[in-house]
Amino acid sequence: MASSYSFDIVSDFDHQELVNAIDQTRREIVSRYDLKNTKTEVELEKELITINTNSEMTLTAVVDVMQSKAIKRGLSLKIFDYGEIESASGNRVVQKINLKKGIEQDQAKKLSKLIRDSFPKCQASIQGDALRVTSKSKDELQEIIQLVKAEDFPLALQFTNYR
Repeated sequence: MASSYSFDIVSDFDHQELVNAIDQTRREIVSRYDLKNTKTEVELEKELITINTNSEMTLTAVVDVMQSKAIKRGLSLKIFDYGEIESASGNRVVQKINLKKGIEQDQAKKLSKLIRDSFPKCQASIQGDALRVTSKSKDELQEIIQLVKAEDFPLALQFTNYR
């Protein structure tokens, strides 16, 4: 039997589910009456979504459709980091949406401090863009997971490698 147990806290998303959500968004844009002739384009790159449409009103509708498709596919809305709405040529508007992946250093420190303050017997160590939590008790690890879920962090957090 192991002398200590651990799990990792990561911030990630399923890229294929995002691809499927964007594809469903494109199909709904083509078929919806209020968005049909707006020549709206939704481009997905590795860490960026670009929406190009004819007005801020249609941009809001497209973002709403995209968010609903992402939720149905089990993606958290916290992965989206919305940029400024910019004017483009031909009276069009463009919005770039960055995709958040990984836990930034300052967020990892806040998370680590929260865990150490609540559970002094366990260790939380920052490993790149993840956080490893180690304890001698499995029950403590379960309580830590509940504590982190109860806090409202601006990241989509998952718990992996539970051993």
